[in-house]
Amino acid sequence: MEVADRNNREGMKGWLNPGRYGWERVSYWLQRLTGVGLLAYFVAHIYETSSLTHGPDAWAAMLELTQTPMGHLILILVIGMSTFHSANGIRLIFTHGGKGLGKPGRPDYPYDAVSLNYRQKSGIWIALILAAVAMLYGASVLFGGE
Repeated sequence: MEVADRNNREGMKGWLNPGRYGWERVSYWLQRLTGVGLLAYFVAHIYETSSLTHGPDAWAAMLELTQTPMGHLILILVIGMSTFHSANGIRLIFTHGGKGLGKPGRPDYPYDAVSLNYRQKSGIWIALILAAVAMLYGASVLFGGE
């Protein structure tokens, strides 16, 4: 029985290194990362909301956690994650529908990835800019003076 050569495999390190594959891989990585982050927030939110069953004092104590600077930073991060995940998800819906894709061409050497044309790259940038604007607005609301 032959042992497989695993010297060329990077495992999780390869998955976590989106830089060498271009914008498509960065977008893929951010979409998964924000999805996992939003799932963690969803579980925490359900736990927070379930404190209502223990009475108003328990609910007030739980809300005090979100009124700290660390709670505000977490909420700002959640705002950015949800905005990017939504905007990039809409871009992916259009992509799966064939909108915004370039025309297929003959694969001549050296091979250039043609899956991302300027429309797809613009969609990724729009998602990033929307997330940044939403985070800035959230920060101004949460940290703004009274």
